[in-house]
Amino acid sequence: MKTWLVKQEPTSYSWDDFSRDGGTAWTGVRNHQAKKNLETMRAGDRVLFYHSVVGKAVVGEAEVVREAYPDPTADPDDGWVCVGLRPVKPLRRPVTLEQIKSDPDLDGIALVRQSRLSVMPLALAHFKKILELGR
Repeated sequence: MKTWLVKQEPTSYSWDDFSRDGGTAWTGVRNHQAKKNLETMRAGDRVLFYHSVVGKAVVGEAEVVREAYPDPTADPDDGWVCVGLRPVKPLRRPVTLEQIKSDPDLDGIALVRQSRLSVMPLALAHFKKILELGR
């Protein structure tokens, strides 16, 4: 099992929307590095859901339920992909970007190093630490 973080602006699609829907196709990714990350995801991988721009916090845990397939929101000839995600559970307390930046156990986390990347791998230790902070 690998662990990941996906980012979404809550004004576009929030954790509450995701939970209400019971899952979603993670569409609209138009960055080549993020695309490669989507292609690497496997069913059963765990994912942290991060509210970007407004809130800037990890708010929930999700699971990959469908591996990469053609993104229906893209031109089929462009090769963009999406994955299926389902919510597992919200964090009891959101883990803010400030907390993440100030915690020495999260030093080197991709969220800080590659802040504009919307789909990124997480080291298992970072994933577990964020879940611990959110309990």
